[in-house]
Amino acid sequence: MLHYTAMPSCAGARDWLCNPEAEVSAHYLIDRDGTLIQMVEEAMRAWHAGAGAWGGQGDVNSRSVGIEMANTGAEPFSEPLMATLEALLAGIMSRWSIPANGVIAHSDMAPGRKIDPGARFDWTRLARQGLAQSTPKAAPEPPEPARFTQALSQIGYPDAPFEARLDAFRLRHAPRAAGPLSATDMGLAEALKSSVS
Repeated sequence: MLHYTAMPSCAGARDWLCNPEAEVSAHYLIDRDGTLIQMVEEAMRAWHAGAGAWGGQGDVNSRSVGIEMANTGAEPFSEPLMATLEALLAGIMSRWSIPANGVIAHSDMAPGRKIDPGARFDWTRLARQGLAQSTPKAAPEPPEPARFTQALSQIGYPDAPFEARLDAFRLRHAPRAAGPLSATDMGLAEALKSSVS
């Protein structure tokens, strides 16, 4: 699961993640300069996900590896950080047999509660290397909220208010989209549903 720190410095994020009073942790932390810090062994539980679910399963902390990236959420993700992330993800996915559609955003499993790694994160770059699910080219389809909701459930999104789910879906697959459910959203959801069925 990918996160951003939402803090100005990696050192500040590291200190926060190591503070028992914070009650939050992650397996890895990547600095803007590409420095990788392992915080928790992969086989151990880290408290990075919080409340939410993915693929019909809750307690995401017990079944995921959390990667925090030094980024405020309002800046591009640096090239050194992305290069380190790519190498790290390739190893994690190999060790734990994680498919590309198993690499998710914090916002995917917690719609309405979390937005990281946000609209500036380059999912396409990861997808080109098989390190994340690609967003397919899809023909627009008439928007049907009930069918869209069903498609999102099949993709893995947890129950949440409709707008929160739509926003989470767009953060990942159509970060420039806005407004009500569109034919483009509908086509994308149906195409993604087919790819994970």
